[in-house]
Amino acid sequence: MKKTLIIGLLVIFVLISGCTTTTTTTPAGEPTPGETTPAQISTEQQVNIKDYNFVPDIAEVPMGTTVTWVNDDNVPHTITSVSGSFDSGSIGPGKTYSYKFNQAGTFEYSCTNHPTMPHGKVVVRG
Repeated sequence: MKKTLIIGLLVIFVLISGCTTTTTTTPAGEPTPGETTPAQISTEQQVNIKDYNFVPDIAEVPMGTTVTWVNDDNVPHTITSVSGSFDSGSIGPGKTYSYKFNQAGTFEYSCTNHPTMPHGKVVVRG
């Protein structure tokens, strides 16, 4: 009889504990569970050069992000800022170029080897 009572109480306890919810609160300014924190935001972005296009043609990134361009074409390309703030020089097929964006703004770039190639942009959020 005691064994059956103990088992019955355990079953009830398990059922009740599975039906309760827990509410957590966090101090002001701290992320709630599931919220993205700055440490979780990627600080790297890849842009591919494919079929004489930058893909994506507009990369939107947070300040401090390193953008890496990968030449997936079979000819050399450049990543040259229209404002002159960065220039990769010639990047051969299969090679990469990286640049870290430490200030907010819109940075347009082109391939000086192929002037008719569509320009790309990096939009850096502050």
